[in-house]
Amino acid sequence: MGVRLRSRDQTAKFGMAHEKFSSSEKSTHEQIQGENNDCCFFFDSRGIVHKEFVPPGMTVNQAFYRDLMERLRKRVQRVRPDIADDWVLHHDNAPAHTALSIREFLAKKNIPVLPHTPYSTDLAPCDFCLFPKLKLKLKGHHFGTIETIQKTVTDDLNTLTENDFQCCYDQWKKRSRCVSSQGSYFEGDNK
Repeated sequence: MGVRLRSRDQTAKFGMAHEKFSSSEKSTHEQIQGENNDCCFFFDSRGIVHKEFVPPGMTVNQAFYRDLMERLRKRVQRVRPDIADDWVLHHDNAPAHTALSIREFLAKKNIPVLPHTPYSTDLAPCDFCLFPKLKLKLKGHHFGTIETIQKTVTDDLNTLTENDFQCCYDQWKKRSRCVSSQGSYFEGDNK
């Protein structure tokens, strides 16, 4: 699942990613409780804004996601004060993201949401940009503990540059343009 936040005037952007990293080389069906570790990443065109590992055994349900949104809101105020009152959330249509309690919370906190086209994983910046970079670095490595995964993921996130995040945003804009044109063909980098 992925989320992207951006300022209303397009000058600053944020995004969120949620991914499972495994301390086991077993297939998904063989993994036991506690061997996976979900991580939520929030980023903008300048870099990571907030990163949070989901406690082992916990799932990202609407209660967790609501609390996460509150932590994100406070974090944006702290680390991106220039857009703290002027950003838009873009997240996919995962049930935890679209639950009534989440929509009500976001409305109450005046956090507008940019709609995400259903079944469009190609529009989730995390899926086409962030995760491939992380997974390429993690591929083939065995992690014995959750702590090792968390440290490795954190270290790898810290190697990503502002240019990496800006490229991700630029790709997202191009992909979004394709969807908004309803599949019509167009050439060049017309805005």
